[in-house]
Amino acid sequence: MLIQALRSQVFYLVYYLHTALLAILVGTIAVIMRRPFGFGLVLAKYWARANMFLLRWITGIRSEVTGLENLPEGGCIIASKHQSDWDVFALLPLSGRPAFIAKKQLMDIPFFGLAAQTLETIPIDRALGRRAIPKMIEAARGAIERGCRIIIFPEGTRRPPLSDPAYKIGVARLYEALNVPVVPVALNSGLFWGRRTMILWPGKARARFLPAIPPGLPVAEMQKRLVADLEAETDRLVLEAAQDGIARPLTPDMLARLRVLNERTGA
Repeated sequence: MLIQALRSQVFYLVYYLHTALLAILVGTIAVIMRRPFGFGLVLAKYWARANMFLLRWITGIRSEVTGLENLPEGGCIIASKHQSDWDVFALLPLSGRPAFIAKKQLMDIPFFGLAAQTLETIPIDRALGRRAIPKMIEAARGAIERGCRIIIFPEGTRRPPLSDPAYKIGVARLYEALNVPVVPVALNSGLFWGRRTMILWPGKARARFLPAIPPGLPVAEMQKRLVADLEAETDRLVLEAAQDGIARPLTPDMLARLRVLNERTGA
């Protein structure tokens, strides 16, 4: 554990320095060039791929993303589970021209907020609750018209693997307003990069783009299908990783949930 803790601290040091330098660079150029979208996107995709490289060679976290054939042409909503920062690294380079739905506080970080604006990030003020939805929809509609794919984490924040679902209303409102497909993305990254932890554990973090949910369905039906598809596939990815062996020590709660999942699936 000590060796892995040291490797993790080396990663965090390089990661934060690398991110800060790029944010300063892109933020400064954004001020000079008035939001240079193309340049910012190129550097953002480099940042994501570089971080996945660092994770692989410093901490031992390998990456696999499958199901890209399920991404439709044109605008869509990519609705992903969210367990760690790895999720952003995995989705950003593969999403064409992305527009992330992100909490407003991130936009207030010096330079980082300016850099995020070059990626057409759509801020949402959680303090406003449902009153923030109309502004989010308006901004998302404009992003779709510019050829973006909207990326949203439907549960609103990082959640541990196998935790109870806690989906918010935002993705349903976007689906209803934008009339575009929703592509669910299941993943298991929290097994290797846990929430609020300083130790990253080796293994293969996996994400899978699932078949798109077509536009035009009743909102309740879309939401039910989204939750069912995401939870079932995420459980499967977590269970497969557990069967292969997980280096990270598991909490009693997670072990109990894995036992229930094994019994339910007959694995």
